[in-house]
Amino acid sequence: MLFLVMEEFRGGLDGAYGVVFKAEVGAVLYIIWWTPKKLERALRKQGIEGPPFKLFFGNIKENFGMAKEARLMISITELLHNNTGKLSVIWYGAVPRVTIMEPDLIRDVLSNKFGHFPKVKHIPLVRLIATGLANYEGEQWAKHRRILNPAFHQEKLKRMLPAFYTSCTKLVSKWDTLITAKEGSCELDIWPELQNFTGDAISRTAFGSSFEEGRRIFQLQTEQAELAIQAIQSVYIPGYRYAYNSYIF
Repeated sequence: MLFLVMEEFRGGLDGAYGVVFKAEVGAVLYIIWWTPKKLERALRKQGIEGPPFKLFFGNIKENFGMAKEARLMISITELLHNNTGKLSVIWYGAVPRVTIMEPDLIRDVLSNKFGHFPKVKHIPLVRLIATGLANYEGEQWAKHRRILNPAFHQEKLKRMLPAFYTSCTKLVSKWDTLITAKEGSCELDIWPELQNFTGDAISRTAFGSSFEEGRRIFQLQTEQAELAIQAIQSVYIPGYRYAYNSYIF
């Protein structure tokens, strides 16, 4: 009798495991296949064209191919515009990303105050590069927008012109000196010069100090951004840091 009861219990347990397994498989299929296809159909109905969704990786392979062929990001944008029009969609795994090239729609998205267009969810490493208004939503976004608005009032921007003039004059004078020393012409890497110019202008307008006084801060921020970008380009496994720490200690 006990043996029969155990067999019945085991059979019921196997059936329960089977139901749980099927439910988990169904949930995974719903996330990685049904939901993306449903979104794809909805986007098609709205006239948003683009390459079809592909399981697991979406259009990541095609995107990398276009990025490798194009020297400038604008070339990829033009390619999408020529193939799919001013509204297009590409897939990053199971997540669709809509590209908008119509000025009126872009203005509606950027000026949205009702939460209809949520911000893209980034991995935590992005917080090492920058946090602020571009990443906030809801009441937090509205609060920081109210704080920042007065700083960009037209009259306040006019008061910054002398600081911008000083930074521009300093840069042009430096280039004039280089050209004079090289007898009328010289080869110059413009990118670090523009970085220094941007930092100098920000320092003068926001902090009232010259760029040399805050050079170390800008250097540290640049190094932090470079390290964060390297980490972002690697494979990201959510929660991996906790497992790693627990293993080490």
